[in-house]
Amino acid sequence: MTREKSQQEKFHKMTTEPVEKLTVQLGIPTIITMLITAFYNMTDSFFVGQQGNTSATAAIGIVFSLMSFLQAVGYFFGHGSGNFISRALGKQDINNAEKMAAAGFFYSMFIGILWTIFGLLFLTQLALILGSTPTNLIYVQDYMKILLLGAPFICPAYVMNNQLRFQGNAFFSMLGMVTGAVINIILDPIFILVLNLGVKGAAIATLFGQAISFLILLWGSYHGDSIPIRLKNFSLTPGYIKEIFRGGTPSLCRQGVSSLATIILNHFLGIYGDAAQAAFSIVSRIIHFIQSALIGFGQGFQPVCGFNYGAGKYNRVRKAFLFCIKSSIIVLVILSIIGIIFSDEIISLFQKNDVQIIEIGTKNFVLQLGVLPLFAIITMTNMMLQTMGKVIPASIISLSRQGIVFIPAICILAYFFGLEGIIWTQTISDILSCMISIPFMVNQLRRFKTE
Repeated sequence: MTREKSQQEKFHKMTTEPVEKLTVQLGIPTIITMLITAFYNMTDSFFVGQQGNTSATAAIGIVFSLMSFLQAVGYFFGHGSGNFISRALGKQDINNAEKMAAAGFFYSMFIGILWTIFGLLFLTQLALILGSTPTNLIYVQDYMKILLLGAPFICPAYVMNNQLRFQGNAFFSMLGMVTGAVINIILDPIFILVLNLGVKGAAIATLFGQAISFLILLWGSYHGDSIPIRLKNFSLTPGYIKEIFRGGTPSLCRQGVSSLATIILNHFLGIYGDAAQAAFSIVSRIIHFIQSALIGFGQGFQPVCGFNYGAGKYNRVRKAFLFCIKSSIIVLVILSIIGIIFSDEIISLFQKNDVQIIEIGTKNFVLQLGVLPLFAIITMTNMMLQTMGKVIPASIISLSRQGIVFIPAICILAYFFGLEGIIWTQTISDILSCMISIPFMVNQLRRFKTE
């Protein structure tokens, strides 16, 4: 079967089969991918925490903001190029889809190389900017100088992951990310506990895992009906950069501001010591793990949205969106109840010996779980608008949860209420961000009816 015929069959499938079925089929691989990826992020904290070193556990959380930024670069180019690719395939424009795939990949690799050079040259300064304290600075530096070596393939790996998803080839995306994550999980206890390398071991395991993911995703882009990554298709045409900014800015806003918010949070927590930083690091990993399932489900919705929006089938986009919202809220309510009931036991798994970490972490965990279902409205609305190329509303929603709302909130609450205010910040931010998202959601649903 030729690639063109295969693309024709995919177009027919994406624009005629029931949207609920398509969303679930495409969502299952991405849910698995996101959960395993989030799980390996947790394993760093878990195994380092078993050594009983509070400063090292705090360092894992501090460096997470750097990893989040590298992911932001990947999501920017990946979502920017991927959104365009899905709409191009919906219009059956294969030529532009191939050129955009190359643009997203090679631009992200170049940015990754720049970050490796910049980060290693200014390692100490960067560690302090991220929120290091005198007691955990050495651990942060040990982790960062290894992680930064992987930036040139971490960024394009996330690009290929998203491009494959937007093409409806979630299996190859899942295979690449899951294999790398599993290797990371296997290597973590070996490097951290057996070889006693601590945070250095966690960084080495992460580097190996990301490298394997990159190679498998690159292989996946040359198989099936995937759009291949070819240097000959790379073009400096301004139009492709414009489209990447158009489709990727909301992701850059979301991930970039999330990284900035984590840095600001770590600086405020540094006032209260490594235990506070370690507690929030543990909670953020657990919450991120739960949210990853929702994000994976939303990523299954995005190619359905992109293909059908590009084909002018707006009612199918609306139907798929409402299905995602209802399903996500039900699941998150159930998970929140379970998490609240066993909150103390869950936090204790990561740090049994430090009572202060358990006390701070449990309270913050329960408060975030209480508003977790609201994340469904925020995320699904953002993903729908972003995939459709609605840059401004999608960017506003992306910026709200950990930018427009979170950053002012933490500054105000920390000033007036200290650590207690910091613990409440994310909960308040989620409530207000949901209130910002709802008008955009309602407006777009109304427009679908008229269109």
